[in-house]
Amino acid sequence: MKSCVAYIDGGSRGNPGAAGYGVVVLDEHRNSLAEISEFLGIHTNNYAEYSALIGALHYATTHQYDALRIYADSELLVRQIRGEYKVRNVNLKNLFDQAQPLIRRLKRFSIQHIPREENQDADRLANLAMDRAGSVRTETPPQIKTVRAVFRAGCFHPLSPLDLTEGAEFQLTVDPLENRTEP
Repeated sequence: MKSCVAYIDGGSRGNPGAAGYGVVVLDEHRNSLAEISEFLGIHTNNYAEYSALIGALHYATTHQYDALRIYADSELLVRQIRGEYKVRNVNLKNLFDQAQPLIRRLKRFSIQHIPREENQDADRLANLAMDRAGSVRTETPPQIKTVRAVFRAGCFHPLSPLDLTEGAEFQLTVDPLENRTEP
């Protein structure tokens, strides 16, 4: 059975803030196979931790490894992946759901919590990724805007101009102010 080990770490400067992750992949004899570091944009620390896990899983599955042992200093991540804690945050749930089919592709998978001091190489790579924020144009998270609209003939008609480009995606939350019908 072809197996590897990955030390993973994610971080965010600010929470949310400039985020990145690092992964150190070793073979079963502890020889270095890969170092992975990726800047993620503006995200939370937990988002970065999950991204590191997915990065390690992608490496193992795309390089045809049958077994993967993960070491992480995020107790939350470890306990959620083991099923000891529920994943309540919607953003983390999406990442949790991305990780599950990758885990199932492996014949053996384990994840273990380790102290931060035992995860210095992955931490170094995560910090290198966050350092790249200065060379990458980052955007601040979108601001929530409230626009009043009237629903008529099956469509929402804004009562003030919207600043949207053609094809822009947005989230619509309906909070009726009045339940009256227009003549």
